[in-house]
Amino acid sequence: MDGAELDIPALMQDIGRRARAASAVLATAGAGTKRQALEAAADAVWAARTAIIEANARDLDYGREKGLSAAMMDRLRLDEARIRGIADGLRAVAGQADPVGRVLAEWDMPSGLHIRRVATPLGVIGVIYESRPNVTADAGGLCLKSGNAAILRGGSESFHSSSAIHACLVEGLRAAGLPEDAIQLVPTRDRAAVGALLTMTEYVDVVVPRGGKGLVGLVQAEARVPVFAHLEGIVHIYVDAAAEPDLVSPVVLNAKTRRPGICGAVECLLIDRAYLAAQGPKVIEDLLAAGVEVRVGEGLEHLPGTTPATEADWGREYLDRIIAVKLVDGVDAAIAHVRRYGSQHTDCILTQDDAVAARFFAELDSAILMRNASTQFADGGEFGMGAEIGIATGKLHARGPVGAEQLTSFKYLVEGQGSLRP
Repeated sequence: MDGAELDIPALMQDIGRRARAASAVLATAGAGTKRQALEAAADAVWAARTAIIEANARDLDYGREKGLSAAMMDRLRLDEARIRGIADGLRAVAGQADPVGRVLAEWDMPSGLHIRRVATPLGVIGVIYESRPNVTADAGGLCLKSGNAAILRGGSESFHSSSAIHACLVEGLRAAGLPEDAIQLVPTRDRAAVGALLTMTEYVDVVVPRGGKGLVGLVQAEARVPVFAHLEGIVHIYVDAAAEPDLVSPVVLNAKTRRPGICGAVECLLIDRAYLAAQGPKVIEDLLAAGVEVRVGEGLEHLPGTTPATEADWGREYLDRIIAVKLVDGVDAAIAHVRRYGSQHTDCILTQDDAVAARFFAELDSAILMRNASTQFADGGEFGMGAEIGIATGKLHARGPVGAEQLTSFKYLVEGQGSLRP
């Protein structure tokens, strides 16, 4: 819809009221009912794949008109394989254990009290995201599984695709007899809707931004409701002196080129000077051969095909076929670089030295730390969560991939036998 045709504050207040009412129903919905809704939504997505692809074609046209980069267009694009992945993700979430009602801890007190700490839904979750239409299904499905109502505000680029996928989620809710207001999609591209969502303290319990630094910065600056921060994916891979040469290029190439536009793509490669001396610049040559623009720091400028890096290249999220490469003197220098320029999202070490790996893991505080594996695995689905609502880089409540379990809080259930406090 055109925002000019809408009273945005009134629209958002109505969405909020309906979401709050739906959240009360979802909080007590049975595990089987939620599973039925998710499975029906998955079936609906697959049945509607032709219509979803047609809607996506309109979004791709819009993206081309806006001049989106090739990597951003890849984030936006849906095909039959990706739609199958969306449906499979919903089924995977459906098949997980219900996170609501879990007894997290249980104990007895000398006073006679029996105390349980039990997982509960957060309530109403607002999700603001850019480009990737699959987030509509991931976020809606995870909120439903965790007993939360969802208010989804997708990017302007994915407006038609997100609407088509949302219709399938509503079909799943309807099939299970759950309120259709449990998953609502803001029906306008107008940015005023984002501002309204961020201040709806009466109705919204938490906001999850999923997108670039600009979006996250806006949300953090303007939100009056709590935020699960998902900052930039300034992802590093450190090639240690004890790295296995045969795995370095395959891991780095996969981390950079499989899907350059996702937040788990590596953006900066740190190479131990001792490794380079022993093994040569093969990994850099392989990146160049794969069509990656390689921006190099001091000591690497002589390599043919590379471009000198500037200070702006350290700590930069390219989301494209570009990588910054720097020589470092050992793991301490690598750790210092990541601490200075990283975003605490995902960082990786390639090494066969257990002691060095343990030091890297202990001294860095990223949400995800990896060893000898592609950073493209930084994904809730690959962690066995079925899907994720984002990668939280903050330190409160949820951190790393945010799945259904992370979208719960808890309450204490306290029972006595006429217990009196002296």
